[in-house]
Amino acid sequence: ITRNDSPDISFDRSINPYRGCEHGCIYCYARPSQCYLGHSAGLDFETQLYAKPNAAALLEKELGAPGYAPATMALGTNTDPYQPIEREHQITRSVLEVLERTGHPVGIVTKSALVVRDIDILQRMAERGLAKVALSITTLDRHLARRMEPRASTPTRRLDAIRQLSEAGIPT
Repeated sequence: ITRNDSPDISFDRSINPYRGCEHGCIYCYARPSQCYLGHSAGLDFETQLYAKPNAAALLEKELGAPGYAPATMALGTNTDPYQPIEREHQITRSVLEVLERTGHPVGIVTKSALVVRDIDILQRMAERGLAKVALSITTLDRHLARRMEPRASTPTRRLDAIRQLSEAGIPT
């Protein structure tokens, strides 16, 4: 769990299952975070990816610590939790399973239609008031989106994901 005490950020804790992001959005504010690892904020951010395979186990341990008080966990604040690497590793899904099991609220930010894969978990959590999902859509122009966000889901697929999540009762 990464914590912050910034008054201009709406959450005080977050978790990122990955470092680096395959989406390659040209405007991404998180690119400089790769520099701490000796990588560039340019192509290295998109190609030098790190999965955190023990994220769910470590999260469960932290949530069970004496004195831990739950508040909304932001998922996907520094890199997209549903970037293409998630299809193989499924770390985001395992994190959601922990959050569901422990009754911990979550807010997800993504540009990926892959989020609909986890509707089963998110729907159960939403029924308990524990989940919400934000899909960012910078433009409806598919060609402009491809230039700005080369490997993110198309705007049409994101709109469809919003529809599916909303129909499942998940606040979007």
